[in-house]
Amino acid sequence: MAMVKKMDEILATGRRKCAVARVRLTAGTGKIVINGKAMNEYFPSEALCGYVCQVFDVVDGAGKYDVAANIDGGGVAGQAGALRHGVARALVKLNEEFRAALKANGMMTRDSRVKERKKPGQPGARRRFQFSKR
Repeated sequence: MAMVKKMDEILATGRRKCAVARVRLTAGTGKIVINGKAMNEYFPSEALCGYVCQVFDVVDGAGKYDVAANIDGGGVAGQAGALRHGVARALVKLNEEFRAALKANGMMTRDSRVKERKKPGQPGARRRFQFSKR
């Protein structure tokens, strides 16, 4: 029998780009609330909502857990990634057996790609000013 913790409230943190999501996982009916709003209101596109819900599909947890999250920083895509990462970490805290499935689907790894800084003497990070021979 797997060791499953008594579920009252599990806290976890997820990060992506500049976004940080503080996730609170409880037993419930599948309600996801972000900064006081329903997920469908908070994330404008269906794709981002589906991206977050992938975590529950992997562990067959759809409709079993409620998620309350506070998200700071970044844009909508970064915030969705941070929420997904935080929910995955919370589920692993709940049941260690979920780790293998979540890790195999790349949900336990923090996506460390961030925007490259602009360099001095250039208009962007890699872009150079147009060369003029004369």
